[in-house]
Amino acid sequence: MYLENDQSCSWVNDLNKRYNIKILEKNKSCDWLIVGAGYTGLSAARKLSLLHPDQKIIIIDAQLAGEGASSRNSGYLVDTTLNDGFTSNKELDNYKKKTDIYDLGINAVKKFINEYQVDCDWNECGKYFASSKKEDEKILRNFSDTLSKLGYENKLLSNNELLGRLGTNFYNIALHTKGGVLLHPGKLVRAMVDVLPKNVFLYENSSLLTWHKNKNVISCHFKNGKINSKKIIFATNGFLKSLGIKSNYNFPITLTASMTRPLTTDEFNSIGQPKEWGVLPVRPMGATIRMTKDKRILIRNTAEVHNPFKMSRVELEKRSTNQRIGIKKRFPQLPDNIIQSSWSGIVSRTRNSSQIFEKIDDNIFVAGCYNGSGIGVGTLFGEQIALKASNENTKEIETIEARNKPTWLPPDPILSLGVRARLIYERFRAKSEI
Repeated sequence: MYLENDQSCSWVNDLNKRYNIKILEKNKSCDWLIVGAGYTGLSAARKLSLLHPDQKIIIIDAQLAGEGASSRNSGYLVDTTLNDGFTSNKELDNYKKKTDIYDLGINAVKKFINEYQVDCDWNECGKYFASSKKEDEKILRNFSDTLSKLGYENKLLSNNELLGRLGTNFYNIALHTKGGVLLHPGKLVRAMVDVLPKNVFLYENSSLLTWHKNKNVISCHFKNGKINSKKIIFATNGFLKSLGIKSNYNFPITLTASMTRPLTTDEFNSIGQPKEWGVLPVRPMGATIRMTKDKRILIRNTAEVHNPFKMSRVELEKRSTNQRIGIKKRFPQLPDNIIQSSWSGIVSRTRNSSQIFEKIDDNIFVAGCYNGSGIGVGTLFGEQIALKASNENTKEIETIEARNKPTWLPPDPILSLGVRARLIYERFRAKSEI
């Protein structure tokens, strides 16, 4: 599993450069090995250290810690989602189980930032599900009814109201939900790296090549060494399938995003000086848009089956062109060359939008597949999989395990063909929203 670090993500480029980077260069042994140093792996390491202060914990990543998908998302800590198939009255109970997990995830992140006094641009401003299509009002009214039944505060807004709040007249209808949080994902995950306890040893830029279990020892082979561990937690999310973990239950999707430079005073005035906001699409392949705290615009409007290990600069530029068009649709008064950086990132999906959280063999555990909700759910699952692997039980674990389990997926090439076909269909339906 070879991954490259790059300097294309604005969230990552906002951070101070790290110099204390260690690469695995010889054989090691430990009590616990965590593969993947994103929200899940870092949270698992932190919790294991509290549970087992005298044991050796190694966490390892193929890239720089926290600079994969954890830093490359849009920075939404969600309380509710629309495009997950659980919004009909028939599936209300299942949707409630999912939102219960989101609520626990928000609390887990909030507890972390309070405990360690983390500045991650936390803003409890909620979010908008918005569409330019007036006919999508029916979808949003049904969704509003679902949320109201579950006690979630929400409000339908029309074009004029949205213009005042967002600074664009592109959208004709939107549903604002109050409980979501916007934040800087890079700052949050970097804080998790910075506070790793002393009995946690971090190795980066070290790709896991193969692994196997022999009796009670799990052996993991890397380019420059081997790690033998008594217990292992896989927290690689979008790369679970490539490591042979629950491979018939998850698949990676590549997303691309772009962010502008900060708007000038005149540019910001021209769009009405809006407060920070975040828009999620009503249709699955529509655009995610954010106005950040420091007056930058983020747009994510592509999702595809693509090689998860690398996207070339030429390929990225093609997608950046679509994002330039998307910004221009919403803010025609802004300059054409306003995008400062573009990047790709990986999310992990399941067929029924459920997460993976389980013991898969003696001393082998896995948590991942957050279907685009990885900030809160990833943090929560990291802490709770550490507890589960330590033979602990909590109310949070009971809530997690009450969810519907991920359903089986067909093997490739059938799976990839099916996913591509569905994405093409959804992209066609949402073409005006891109």
